[in-house]
Amino acid sequence: MRDIAELLGADGVFAREVPGFAPRAAQQEMARAVADAIADRHTLIAEAGTGTGKTFAYLVPALLSGKRVIVSTGTKTLQDQLFHRDLPRVRQVTGARLKASLLKGRANYLCLYRLDQASRDGRFPSREQVGQLQLLRAWSTRTASGDRGEFADVPEDSPLWPRVTSTTENCLGADCPMFNDCFVVKARRAAQEADVVVVNHHLLFADLAIKQEGFGEILPGAHAFVLDEAHQIPDLAGQFFSVSFSARQVQELVADTEAECGSVTGAFSVLSEALTAMPSALRRVRLALDKLPQRGAFAAIEDDRFALGELRELQTAMSKLTEALAGQAERSRGMTNMHERAEGIVQRLDQVLDGTAHNWVHWYELTTQGFALNATPLDLAPPLRALRQQSQAAWIFTSATLSIAGDFKHYSRQLGLDDPVTLALASPFDYARQALTYIPRGLPDPNAPDYTDRVIAAARPVLEASRGRAFLLFTSHRALRRAAELLADLPYPLFVQGTAPRHQLLTDFRASGNGVLLGAASFWEGVDVAGDALSCVIIDKLPFAAPDDPVLEARLNAMREAGGNPFVQWQVPTAVIALKQGAGRLIRDVHDRGVLVLCDPRLITRPYGKLFLKSLPPMPITRELVDVDGFFGE
Repeated sequence: MRDIAELLGADGVFAREVPGFAPRAAQQEMARAVADAIADRHTLIAEAGTGTGKTFAYLVPALLSGKRVIVSTGTKTLQDQLFHRDLPRVRQVTGARLKASLLKGRANYLCLYRLDQASRDGRFPSREQVGQLQLLRAWSTRTASGDRGEFADVPEDSPLWPRVTSTTENCLGADCPMFNDCFVVKARRAAQEADVVVVNHHLLFADLAIKQEGFGEILPGAHAFVLDEAHQIPDLAGQFFSVSFSARQVQELVADTEAECGSVTGAFSVLSEALTAMPSALRRVRLALDKLPQRGAFAAIEDDRFALGELRELQTAMSKLTEALAGQAERSRGMTNMHERAEGIVQRLDQVLDGTAHNWVHWYELTTQGFALNATPLDLAPPLRALRQQSQAAWIFTSATLSIAGDFKHYSRQLGLDDPVTLALASPFDYARQALTYIPRGLPDPNAPDYTDRVIAAARPVLEASRGRAFLLFTSHRALRRAAELLADLPYPLFVQGTAPRHQLLTDFRASGNGVLLGAASFWEGVDVAGDALSCVIIDKLPFAAPDDPVLEARLNAMREAGGNPFVQWQVPTAVIALKQGAGRLIRDVHDRGVLVLCDPRLITRPYGKLFLKSLPPMPITRELVDVDGFFGE
C-alpha cells in the first residue's frame, strides 16, 4: 500500500487536488493506524477530535487496502454525505478502482407492491395524502434507487410512508409479484457485489443481531468494519439485542390482515371474530397500565394483578388470532406471511412476559395510546464479543468522544473489547485562542426547585454579550419548556425544540444569524453549525442519565452486587462522553470562536468535576462574566 502519510501530506495528491484541503499530522497518524488495523485484522479505537478529518483518515486506507470493507455511520444524513460526497472524492483522487454501494434499512425504500396495494385500497384520511400518493406513483416510474432520501416532495413524517414501504414482517420476499423490480433487492444485489458498502448503525446491528432485515448474506465476509460516530454503539446495540412486543406490532398485523382478506374470498368471515377482539384487548391493557409511570421495571406490572390479568387476556386473544390465521395460511402468500408474523408476535410476547430469564432486564414503556414490553440483556459485552470473533474481521471504532480524559476502559468494557489498540488524537483547532469556558458563580445545587430560573438569569448577560447566536442545551424537556417561557421576551429570534422539525429549526437558526436555540437530547450531537451563527453554547447541567431508566437501574444494581462502584464506573464516564458531545457543538471550524457556558456548580464543588473538565478540549476557564464580555469584545 502506498504510504498514507505521503498521500495526505503537504506534498501529497490530496493537497494538490482537493480545494481547501489542509494537511494534518493527526489525520495522517490515524490513517496509518487504520491501515495497520485492516492489514492485521485487529481492533482499533480511534478518538479523533473535531477537525481531524477522520473521514478521509479511514476512507483512504479502506479504499487502498483492496479488501472488502463495511463503513457504518451514525445517521442516514452522514451516510448519504459519505457515499455521495466523500467517497467519490477519495476514489477520484486515489484512482482506486472499486465498486461502492449504499445500503439502508428496507423502510427507506419505496415498495412497489405496497404502493400498488395502497392505490387499489383507495382509503385515505385526507386529500393531502391522495395528492402525496400521486406524487409517489409518478416518482416510482423515474427513480433508479427508490431511496426516500432523494425524494423531498412527500414529508419524511407523512403517515403515507409506512403504507408504501415494507417491513421485515410484511415483505413477501421472493413470492412478491414485483420481486424482480424491487428496490430493496436491487440495493442488496449491488451491496453483494461491492468492495465498499456504506451502511448505518441501525442496519448494521439489525443484520448482525440476526433481526432478519433480509441482508444477512451481505455483511459476512467483510475483511473490515469501520464504525464512525461509534460513541452511539453501546445504546444502539442494547436496542438490537432486545426483544420487544408492542401494541403497534399488533395493530399493523390486524390492518395488513384485513387488507389481505380483500383478495382471499371468505377469509374475513372466518377471521373477523379474532381480528375484532384485538383492538379492545389492546385498549384494556393500555387502560390497566395508565396508572403506572411512563417507563419502569416489569415488576411494577407483575405487582398489579389487574394489569397482569389484562396482559394474559391479550396473550390468549393473540393465540386465537394465530390459530385462525393457521387455517388460512395456505390460501395465499400474503396469508402465509400474516400467520408467520402472528407466530413471531406471540413468541415475543411470551418471552417478554417470562421474567425469569437470567441476565435479562424486563421493562415496559408507555406512549400516549400504546405500550411496549421489552427484555434487554444486562451485559452487552458477551454477544458483541461473539459477533466480532465470528466475523474474524478488523473492527475500527472512531468518534470525537470515546475516552474519559484519554482513558478508553469504560468504552472497551461496554463493548467487550479485550485488548484493543487505542489512539487519542487531539483536535487541530487552537482552543486556547478560539474558545473560552465560563462557569458562572452563585448557582444553587441542580436539585433546587428554582434551578432553571437561576440558570436563565445567569445566561441572559452572556446572550447579551454574544448578541444571541447561541445554543442552550438542557438535560430535560421540563427545563427546556421552563426556559422557553422565561426567554419569550428575548430581543433575538427564539427557536425551541418541538415547535418544528429538527432540520427546519437548524435551517432557520442558521439563516437568522443571531438566533437562540433551545434543545434537549437530540441537539447535543450530530449538529454542525460552523461560522458566526453559533458563538455560544450554554449547558444547564451535567448530563447524568435519568434515574427512571429501568435498564440502567438494573445494570447499576448488578455492579453494586458485584462489589463495584456504579457511580464512578458507569454514571460519571457516560455523562463525561455526553458532555463532550454537547460541548463539541461550539467550535466546528478553524475560524470559529465561541464561549462554552457550563452552569453546573458540581464541576467545582465535587471531586469528579475535575474529570469532566479534564476531558474537554484545552480551553481557558473563567468564573468572571467580565472575561466573557472581553472575549466577545475582541
